[in-house]
Amino acid sequence: MKIEPFTIAVPQEEIDALRARLAATRWAPELGNADWSYGVNGAYLRDLAAYWRNGFDWRAQEARMNAFPHFRTEIDGVPIHFIHVRGKGPDPVPLMLNHGWPWTFWDFQDVIAPLADPAAFGGDPADAFDVIVPSLPGFAFSGPLPREGIGYVETADLWVRLMRGLGYDRFVAHGGDAGAFVSARLGHAHADAMIGVHLNLPVLPGVPFDAIDPDDFGSEERAMFEAQDFEGRHLTHLMVHIHEPQTLAWAMHDSPVGQAAWMLHRRRAWSDCGGDVETRFDKDRLLTHFSLFWFTNSFAGSIRYYRASAFHQPMGLAHHRSPAIEAPTGIAVLPRELGHLPRSLVAAHSDLRHWSILPRGGHFAAAEEPQLITGDIRAFVRPLRAASGKER
Repeated sequence: MKIEPFTIAVPQEEIDALRARLAATRWAPELGNADWSYGVNGAYLRDLAAYWRNGFDWRAQEARMNAFPHFRTEIDGVPIHFIHVRGKGPDPVPLMLNHGWPWTFWDFQDVIAPLADPAAFGGDPADAFDVIVPSLPGFAFSGPLPREGIGYVETADLWVRLMRGLGYDRFVAHGGDAGAFVSARLGHAHADAMIGVHLNLPVLPGVPFDAIDPDDFGSEERAMFEAQDFEGRHLTHLMVHIHEPQTLAWAMHDSPVGQAAWMLHRRRAWSDCGGDVETRFDKDRLLTHFSLFWFTNSFAGSIRYYRASAFHQPMGLAHHRSPAIEAPTGIAVLPRELGHLPRSLVAAHSDLRHWSILPRGGHFAAAEEPQLITGDIRAFVRPLRAASGKER
């Protein structure tokens, strides 16, 4: 496996072309949408687009990303981009951070350094990790996809090979959204390669959606379950991405404002922002993610991940042993996550070692609450370090 250093460098003509498209936007009419009840509010979207065209500094964001060491490789014809930061401590544990959609690798920007170099942030150097942050196949610089059918199952296989190519026989995986499916699959199908898996979206192999009994939720969990509104916040999105990804892609690849609106709605609806998206993601953060999708022409590839992963069906099984997730498992429960499972159900289907209910946060856990997620990953892994028997 040939691994090469990679630098993000968008040609200036592509930046100029984006600005020209933004200037030529044909705005839709809008009635009665001040409260966002029909979708993204036009006044906010116009303001965001104007800033994207005239105020947003892509080169500054590019420089921030390039402050981390980036690499690219190829496995079975699949291009893979990742950040790899070596830990500063007596015995760093390899840790992979897996993102989802409409995330990018850059949603982990505020946890990478504290996890790799805890002493620099007031922590214990014994908690250091070697941090690996890949872009999912078809996302950003892990593209273009060479073929159909690459979902979380195939990604987990690729990630084991990637980590072995980096010299890690065993590692920890953290994930949210699609990255939670990847990480759970690693703990299920590749438990021998895992020190542990840490999830902020609880997913369980082989457990049907109707297996949840509301009476199984503890008192602290019940209010979150009753407030989750999965269908209202997620179902239509899921169905479009699974059943008509290419139809949607034709529109999104032609209009930066349209693509931004589609992703913006998810950032607002799925985060713990109380209806004000900029309490979690300011304009520069939003536009950095939107620009990554736009400049890499990766929207179509990213939503193909839904069809390939069959996210509308229960997570498939690679074996029938019990528990399904044999690797040590940790769950961080965020109150505004899209879905919740009772602790008793998770414990029945995994080697549950760690369960924490965080005081705030939503679907974009590490981006919304980097300190809480950093602390929770550290707490989960501490008891596993001495017993990990990891090899490098």
